[in-house]
Amino acid sequence: MFLLRDDISEIASLLQKGSIICYPTDTVWGIGCDALHQSSVERISALKGRVPEKGYVMLVSGIEMLKCFVPMIPPRLETLLAHHQRPLTMIYAETIGLPAWVKAPDGSAAIRVATDEFCRELIETFGNPIISTSANKSGEPFPATFGAISSEILVGVDYVVKYRQDDKEPAEPSSIAKLDRFQELEFIRD
Repeated sequence: MFLLRDDISEIASLLQKGSIICYPTDTVWGIGCDALHQSSVERISALKGRVPEKGYVMLVSGIEMLKCFVPMIPPRLETLLAHHQRPLTMIYAETIGLPAWVKAPDGSAAIRVATDEFCRELIETFGNPIISTSANKSGEPFPATFGAISSEILVGVDYVVKYRQDDKEPAEPSSIAKLDRFQELEFIRD
């Protein structure tokens, strides 16, 4: 059953206050927060034991939100994002309005248009991109189901979303791609 709007509003309110959440994404279970809130992103890095300079994947609610952070989206890429069968994380060399703490050392940013209804509605209600990093310690296997998330991760976040905790179908990470210098799609992880 999909969460009630009041629940999504409550989670969005927690994100606005700097909380970190454990939530189901369109891929694997993730840890998330407001991508524009530095201390929250730093808390996620500490919880995961991850080098903060690595950069993070961010989820946006749709193409319109993506355009707020990516100045030029080629029409072919926009069509691909709208129709790709699997969740697709794109690495963008040029972005606007995104802080250094979410970007890779080369200044690029990894952004995925969420395909999951819960994620889209949460991000739309919240109004900012949300960090999406797998709910595991750095270097450990990603959790394919909610039951695979360690108790250390679950107690380290401020809120655990109830939606989809009973899913038994193992999830997979997204495909990752970028545009090469000829504006052709280059898959980094398929």
